[in-house]
Amino acid sequence: MGIRNDKAVIYARVSTDKNEQETSLKRQKEELSRYAQRLGFQVAGIFEDRHSGYDVDRDGLLEMLDFITEQKIAAVFVQDETRLGRGHARVAVLHLLKKSGTEVYSLNDAGPMTLNEMDEMLLEILAIIEEYQRKIHNAKIKRGMRRAVENGYRPERNFKNRHKREGRDRIEVPVEEIVKLREKGLTFQEIASTLRGLGYDVSKATVHRRYMEYQERLED
Repeated sequence: MGIRNDKAVIYARVSTDKNEQETSLKRQKEELSRYAQRLGFQVAGIFEDRHSGYDVDRDGLLEMLDFITEQKIAAVFVQDETRLGRGHARVAVLHLLKKSGTEVYSLNDAGPMTLNEMDEMLLEILAIIEEYQRKIHNAKIKRGMRRAVENGYRPERNFKNRHKREGRDRIEVPVEEIVKLREKGLTFQEIASTLRGLGYDVSKATVHRRYMEYQERLED
């Protein structure tokens, strides 16, 4: 079989860090690497964990998920579905992989991993929930901006030079805009949503803190 352009990663896991588990890790990595190459994938990374599958706080797993996103990895190879995780952790990992468009190949399944009906249903529900979370987030931004404009706020004037700033400057919190929006009657949550819609990476807590700092400076 010819070499594909698709890149893959290998993920191996054992449940403990006992020395006797080292042989299992080594075997998993060797077998999965040969299997991926036999299918024509380019193995771009190998990740491993000595950790319980019920926990998602695994160094190897987290590094692999970041790597998959950064490198646009097409497939992840595992010995069987339990290597990715167990219980809720397993479903969460499968959901993240599905979002990134990464297919899971299982040595036990001799191909793409087969999900049962319950797994398929859970993943579909998670996708629907995330979609509605995005809709709610966008609705909050629109609502905050609409309220601001109705109260006389003109973002095209206040942010007229925003497009000229470098990317790193845009994440700075524009205190003067927070004050103006607060004076228009917006809540701190609405201000945060409005500023995020304008490209500023701010939270409700940050907006509140900067506003209070501004008020303290006025009192000094």
